[in-house]
Order: sequence, then C-alpha cells, then structure tokens
Amino acid sequence: MYIDFRIGSFMNIASKIILFFISISAVLILVASLQMMQINKQTIDDQASLVSILGKKELTVITRNNANCYYQYRGQEMGFEYDLARAFADYLGVRLNISVAENWEKMIPDLLDGKGDLIAASMTISPGRLRQVAFSDGYMPIQQQIIVHRNQTDIDSPEQLNGKTVHIRKGTAYQNKLTELKKQGIDLTIALYDDLSPEEFIRQVADREIEVTVANSNIALLNQRYYPQAVVAGPLNGEEYLGWAVHPEAKGLLEKINSFFQTIRDDGTFSKIYNRYYANLDDFDYVDVQIYHNRLKSRLPTYQNIIQKAAGMQNFDWRLIAAQIYQESHLDPLAKSHAGAYGLMQLTQSTADSYHVTDIYDPVQNIHAGVTHLKKLYDYFDQSERRDRLMIAFAAYNVGLGHIQDAQSLAQEIGLDPDSWSSLKQVLPLLRHRKYYKQTRYGYCRGTEPIMYVDRIMLYYDILKHQGIEYEINCPVKTKTVRDQSAGVVS
Repeated sequence: MYIDFRIGSFMNIASKIILFFISISAVLILVASLQMMQINKQTIDDQASLVSILGKKELTVITRNNANCYYQYRGQEMGFEYDLARAFADYLGVRLNISVAENWEKMIPDLLDGKGDLIAASMTISPGRLRQVAFSDGYMPIQQQIIVHRNQTDIDSPEQLNGKTVHIRKGTAYQNKLTELKKQGIDLTIALYDDLSPEEFIRQVADREIEVTVANSNIALLNQRYYPQAVVAGPLNGEEYLGWAVHPEAKGLLEKINSFFQTIRDDGTFSKIYNRYYANLDDFDYVDVQIYHNRLKSRLPTYQNIIQKAAGMQNFDWRLIAAQIYQESHLDPLAKSHAGAYGLMQLTQSTADSYHVTDIYDPVQNIHAGVTHLKKLYDYFDQSERRDRLMIAFAAYNVGLGHIQDAQSLAQEIGLDPDSWSSLKQVLPLLRHRKYYKQTRYGYCRGTEPIMYVDRIMLYYDILKHQGIEYEINCPVKTKTVRDQSAGVVS
C-alpha cells in the first residue's frame, strides 16, 4: 500500500509538471504568434501608403502654388517641385495628382489627415518638422540668404542687420534664425506676415517697398530672373537641406523616394530638372537700348523678310513682330528659355505641335507659328478696343490665355473694365496673392511679368518706328495698306 501510494503520488506530480510545461509552451507560442502578427501588421502599415499608391495608380502630391514649386505658364504646368514630382510618378508608373495647399501651415496637417501622399514644396528639414513627419534624404543644399536692393551696400552679414527691420512670413525657419540673432544681441526688428510668399517679399525689396527680407538660396536665385534689382547680400546661417515629407509610418514610400532621388542623380535627370530652373541665373533681361540698336543692325536683316511676310499674312505691323521677337529671344534663332520655350518666338512644344511645326528652331516655321498664335489670341479678345486688344493678346502670349481670363474675371468682380488693358495692368499683379488667385481657375501667376513684357515690346517697337528709314533699306517688300501706328495692326 505504501509503495503504491508513493508511485501514485509521483505519477500525479509528474502529470502536473508536464501540464505546467505544456501550458507555459502554449503561452510562449501564443506570445510569439502575437509578436509575429504585430511585426507583420507593422510591416503592412509601413508599406500601406506605397501599396495604396500603386493600387490606385495615382500619386497625390501636396505643394504650394508659387514660382518655385508649381504654377502654370502659357497653359503648361511647371515648377521645380512639380517636375520632380512628375518624374517620381513616372518612376512609380502612376498618374500625378497635384493638391495645392490652402496655405503653408496647412501642408503638414493635410498630409497627416491623408489628403496627400507626400509634401514636395521646397521644405527645409528641421528638428521641429521631424517631430511631426518623416523626411526623405536631403535632395538640395540651401542657405537662408539676406535679400536687399542692389543699391544698398551697407548690409552683407547678419551683424549688419542691427537696427534693421526684416520682413518675413511668420512660422518659418527664417523667423527661428532671426529670433536666435536677437538673443545673441543683434537689435533687429522682425516684421511678420500671414502666408505671404518669399517671392512677394523679394519683389517688395526690388521695388524698395521694404528694405530687407530673407529667402532660401534656391528661391533667391530663381527670383533674380524676375526681380534683378533684389540681390543676395550674404548668408544668414549655415547649410541646410530640402526634403520631401511623408507620414511618419510611411516607411515603404520613404524608401522608394530615397531610391528615386538616387536614381535620378545617377542618370542625370535631377541635373536636367535643376538646370531648367536654376541654370544661367546671371542672364538677366535688362532693357539695354544700346545693345538693342546693335542687334537690330547685326541680326534683324537676316530675318526681316520672314518677319514681314508672316506679319503681313496676319495683318500686323512687321516692326511690332520684330519688337516682340527681340523681347522673346534677342533675335537668337537657337534661344531656349528655362521654362522650355524655343527659337525666335519662344514657342513651347505644345504650341509648336498645334501649328504643325516640324523643326521648332527653323526661323520660317517658328516665326509663322508664333505670329499665327498671336493673331489667334488677338482675335479672341474681340471685345476690346484695338490697342487694348493688342496689349492683352501680347500678355496672353507671354503668360497664357488662362491667366488673362482669370484677370478679366477678377477685374469684373472689382468693378473694372475686363476688356481694358489699363484695368488688367491693375489686376494682374494681384494674382501673386493667395487672397485673389485661390478663387481663380488657373491659380498663381507672376502677374508683373506680362506687364513688363508688353511695356518692353512697345519700347522696342517705338524705337523701330523712329528708325524706320534705316531699317526699311533692308526690306524690299512694300505694302500699300494703311497701318494704325499706335496699335501695330493693319487697318
């Protein structure tokens, strides 16, 4: 009995031990399974954004409507960030959808709310932003630059901002750096504005409306083309980098972006896009009357007969067309702009295709297509008086029909004559401001550019008219029609 009892007890204890280890094993297996499930879930989360993009075959990019990121020019979408985003969409094999943020502060909230897949808006990688979003590897080094008028020579370093007022948008890295300088003892005043673009501050410096602003070096360099009176006086800080921002959990998308940037650097695509916007930044279009006279003598005779024939076919004064060609290309048949316009009349490829141009650099085809396009625009604005009609047509040739239609709608809204060039000259600059362009169909527009474009053409035209005897010597083709000298159109 005693032996049987001990054996029975031993068997009972052994069974309990075995059951205990089986239970422990089951728990461990369950824990391991849950951990694996969590890892798999995390992997799915990391890849979800990329999988969604590839599944719907569409990439939505959040950006800003300005000269550096995204805008429309002569009916074409462009901008440094836009071209990069379009290349990335092609890299993924999906469509590109542009989502223009209402203002700068809305971009990160929009991204976190799922209103876009990434932010491509020349955004500086900063510690504060890294607490909210994940950034790609830096794709462009930049520095914050002090911007002043070219005649202001007393500022070339942060220390010389002492006693100055610096005008910037609030909530920027510029504000953080200027605040640091104040703490270091530099007695400067920071004037803050709501959602005003760096480009607008640069314009104000150029026009001497304000004394100093700050802009990232890429923005400063790009806008030297448009506002040559505003110059870089010196760096405000050390080197930083621009990056694309994604949701913190979108690690798969982030890896793909980094792979993309490496690929386009290796194959030259990045350099090509960069050069489209930032190359030859010192080649400004100054109104140099002496150079104009010299080029009229040296270059105009080569193309004068072609210009006369094309202008005559569309009932324009040939000297008006010659003035426009000089403004477009300085009478260089191989001219190519940073915006992708070509030849004597700076045709875009889409415009050239619409007029069946087979060689965009051929002077005959280029001039005839350009003049035909100008006449098409002139005919469109048939509600305007003759001279106004011509000015508006030139403006549309320069900046695109859509932006002029926006300006006309805005003019009508504020009680101005939409068919008057003087009204549009008042309205077009307003399209630089979000308050106005956010309600338009075609969005942001460098509204001062078409005004300067028209003014310079008319200046060149006036000189040609006064030099008519000299330049008519090279023009055997005569016309008996009477011309309206003020408008440049055959009456």
